[in-house]
Amino acid sequence: MLRLWNNLFVLLCATILASCGLVDFRPIGIGIEPSPNSILSESYSPVIIMFDTGMVKNEAESILQVSSDLGAVRGDKFWRGDHLYFVPVSGWTAGIRYTLSLMGTVRSLDGRELRLGHFASFYAINKNTPPLLEWHSPSSGASIGTNNVVFEFHFSRSMDRLSVESALTLDGVGNKIFEWSADDRQLRVIPERDLSPWIMYRWNLRDSARSFDGVPLPKTYSGHFTTCMDQTLPHVTSIFPVLFSDGSWHSTGVCIETGLRQGQGIAVKFNKPMGENVLRSLRFEPYLTGRTEFLSEESIVYIFTRDPEPDTTYTLIVSGDTRDKEGLKIGSDFRLNFTPDIPFLNVLSFTANGTVFDIVSAVNNVLPVSVDPATGELNFYIQFSLLFGLEERLQTPQRITLTPFFPRTLAPVALQYVNWTSRDRLFMRWEGLIATTGGEEPFYYRLTIPGGRGGISSDTGIYMKHDITLYLEVVR
Repeated sequence: MLRLWNNLFVLLCATILASCGLVDFRPIGIGIEPSPNSILSESYSPVIIMFDTGMVKNEAESILQVSSDLGAVRGDKFWRGDHLYFVPVSGWTAGIRYTLSLMGTVRSLDGRELRLGHFASFYAINKNTPPLLEWHSPSSGASIGTNNVVFEFHFSRSMDRLSVESALTLDGVGNKIFEWSADDRQLRVIPERDLSPWIMYRWNLRDSARSFDGVPLPKTYSGHFTTCMDQTLPHVTSIFPVLFSDGSWHSTGVCIETGLRQGQGIAVKFNKPMGENVLRSLRFEPYLTGRTEFLSEESIVYIFTRDPEPDTTYTLIVSGDTRDKEGLKIGSDFRLNFTPDIPFLNVLSFTANGTVFDIVSAVNNVLPVSVDPATGELNFYIQFSLLFGLEERLQTPQRITLTPFFPRTLAPVALQYVNWTSRDRLFMRWEGLIATTGGEEPFYYRLTIPGGRGGISSDTGIYMKHDITLYLEVVR
């Protein structure tokens, strides 16, 4: 009888405790979105853990993890009522398989516990096949040239252009042009400038490149190549004078050291096709002005603005920075000394009153001339060895002087008339000259044609080596 009362007492206590809420054996209800292998519709669609009662929030948040093959996914966690939300900071990536894991024990606010060991895979936006880089050129480790280089990348699927162009890096390559074709499955990358020779270039295509539907590359691709296909350094093979005839330049067949003549240019020939900078590669010491043009892919011609000066030794210098078409440099300056075979400007003849004088053989440079007794006019022609341009024809008569020499009492004379009968023949008329009378000492006038660098010069800048001075003995 006593045992029966004890059992009834225990049952009564349990009934009272249960009715007071001290022990609750009901399980905690839970729902999970997304379901296994389902697809979230948007980039920021949430993962939702739905509890049917209030939970200890920090415990529930700590067991929620989302990951992929790229690692753990960073996200924001927040509550709406009893539902825990997870939204990725950077959004979901299309075609990537994600794994939701709930591992650990959580408690409700009323003290109940729930032990979870849940794993579920899901996708976002789509579960399409990721694109692959099927082929690229140049191949990794290849040796190529530096000119007209085009990089090619062929993909297995149509790509999102901007993401690929942003993900692609070409070390050492500046501005470039992107060309897409084959429904955006083939990309050509064209550098705007030639590559540098004998350098290893590397490229990298990050896995941030995506297909047109947003699926990224499954990995990062990379490669390298070397611009060492051309192993031959450029060098100068010959330098020679050239003459322009029938619309082109022709070799004169003489050596440059002593054979360059008036009106000629200088040709420089190399062992291989040269780059554009060869047109800026020549210089001269002392300085000479002119321009450079291509004769062929392997040769150039320097065309002088004015002929080199006579009796002067020049040094032609081809810069060591001169490059061939592949960008290879000569390496060191090439130098060559030459002395032009160009004569000084000279006076070929002096003609007065119909008489042609040989001024070279004139004794003491004295020439007998006659003048008009009434006006004291003297007419003469000067024949030069070179042609004069318009500017030189205007300046030359002003620089030629005729002055009284003996006796010192002679009055000054004046230039009365000037005329160039041709580009190399000058006519001059002076007035005020006085002729001697019988028994008197002869009268002399000094004619000076200035030479040297500050004297008269031809249209190509050639000057006389020194002054020419003639003493005109005026006779009746």
